[in-house]
Amino acid sequence: MAVEIDGPETGAAVVMVHGLGGTTNTWTPLLPALPGFRCIRIELPGAGRSARAHALQESAPAKGALSIGVLVDAVLRVVAQLGLVRAHFVGHSLGTIVCQHLAVKAPDRAQSLALFGALLAPPDAARAGLAARATKARAEGLFGIADAIVGAALSASTRQTQPVTVAMVRESVLAQDPEGYARNCEALAAAQAAPVEQIKAPTLLVAADEDAVAPVQVSRSIAQRLNHGQGQARVEVLARCGHWMTFERASECQVLIRQFLDRLR
Repeated sequence: MAVEIDGPETGAAVVMVHGLGGTTNTWTPLLPALPGFRCIRIELPGAGRSARAHALQESAPAKGALSIGVLVDAVLRVVAQLGLVRAHFVGHSLGTIVCQHLAVKAPDRAQSLALFGALLAPPDAARAGLAARATKARAEGLFGIADAIVGAALSASTRQTQPVTVAMVRESVLAQDPEGYARNCEALAAAQAAPVEQIKAPTLLVAADEDAVAPVQVSRSIAQRLNHGQGQARVEVLARCGHWMTFERASECQVLIRQFLDRLR
């Protein structure tokens, strides 16, 4: 697995988990807001430069099939190898599902959660679409998929005024290995919601008003369930923003993550 580490070894650990089509660069825009923290950016098995991760091999316990459980275990292996007792976990999209399941499975590891474009699990219509996307990735590659994501997952404002962001999102998807991307599509298509009422870690949910993938109401529903359970959660909503919020509204995301982590010191 590809892992990038920035910041001092003595800093509080922030483990960052990208979404479908993401890489460690999903989080590069947030790094200037986190001096003093030890930022650990992971590329999940099958994604980006982790296209040859052991989890994809027939010799792995899941025999190469990815699932949320396999992805959670992959993140926990990185945490263990780095000797982290506890960490702040930051996720985007698919990564938010991984972080939620991790916080349930290993609650002592999760000091907090910051979830950008949060999902509980895909709705049934989206599951079918993800399965079809996996088939398309294998048969045709990722150019058509990348262009469709740019058209559907970014806000109108971003597409009109931020050509560099459009290029970055497109490049992030095109940087994927088609087979690895397909297996992550299948993992997301089969994802089940975590019992979030069991999560004790303080949680920030960052939503966007033009996010068609993870609408604002999803974050509000997760926060409500957390607050009725054992956790403490709050929702922040970004304006004129789509699903790739760390690229689309980098400065606002920097402020939100820094304020959240500073309150937990």
